[in-house]
Amino acid sequence: MIKSAIYLIGICLMLTGCEQRSLPSQQIHLANQGLLSADLASSGKLALVSSLSQGTVVWDLEQGKERWRWRQSDDQEEFVTLTRFSPDDSHAITATQHTFAIWRLQDGRSQGYYSLPESRLRDAAISADGRQVLIGREDGKAEVVDTQTGRRLQFLGHTEQVNTVDLSPNGRYALTGGNDYSAYLWDTRTGQVVWRFNHAGRVVMARLDPSGRFAFTADSRQASIWDLKTGKEHSRLQYDHRFEVYTSARFANGGNWLITGAPSRQLTLWQVSDGQPLQSWRVSPHPKVKPPSAVVYGVALRDNDHLVSASSSGLAEIWTIK
Repeated sequence: MIKSAIYLIGICLMLTGCEQRSLPSQQIHLANQGLLSADLASSGKLALVSSLSQGTVVWDLEQGKERWRWRQSDDQEEFVTLTRFSPDDSHAITATQHTFAIWRLQDGRSQGYYSLPESRLRDAAISADGRQVLIGREDGKAEVVDTQTGRRLQFLGHTEQVNTVDLSPNGRYALTGGNDYSAYLWDTRTGQVVWRFNHAGRVVMARLDPSGRFAFTADSRQASIWDLKTGKEHSRLQYDHRFEVYTSARFANGGNWLITGAPSRQLTLWQVSDGQPLQSWRVSPHPKVKPPSAVVYGVALRDNDHLVSASSSGLAEIWTIK
């Protein structure tokens, strides 16, 4: 009986891998009642979060304290549901379904407030200098806004709702993914399609490699890394289950790694060259939520030896790469 129990435990450990036994090296409590949205700076040293209890807050994760608390609207029913850092961590964007605001990280000041009367906002991204904002809309349109000149350029390739967007650091290229089973790479100067990436399902995650080499797009069955020089699939994430949905993704280590987060508490580090997983973890659930669950909203690499996650549980956690 004892031998059988030991055998079963051994099998379970082999099946679940190190993720079940790995604990974070550090936890920072960002909100007691959980988060509506979160993003991490590319350095992994700042978190931008939104919660019902505390509003929108920028956290210094190294010191474990608030740096700024922002107020976007006087309307108590207008919740910030999207938070995003610029690629160089100099600016940030916060958004509700109908408005967005741009903030400067140097001093925490607002750089503008904008309304979107045409259609609900689904996702947004901001360029490194904070000047250009890319918006994905519920009506199937995506547009880039120059916040200094007011110029708006719409991208009209999608036939259904746009779910996910990303913008290159210099604002030159836009990546969009939608319910029409397609993702597009756009030239923001001309509005023309550079590449179209086809999927067999709704594209729910799209991210660009800051170095300009790759794009990542994913539906629930296919997660592909594309070569931006050729437009061809470079690799595909190799997971051993039928479905996977990603709620966060980021290229790291010069485009050699990809970090993903999922609504299943899963945090995974992947090799870009072949799509193989290098290591995975399970983020901590909220203690009052049953069954235990957490959505991974933000991921980042810190000093090549640690990953940082921010999840709906209200926690930022630091994980050691082995």
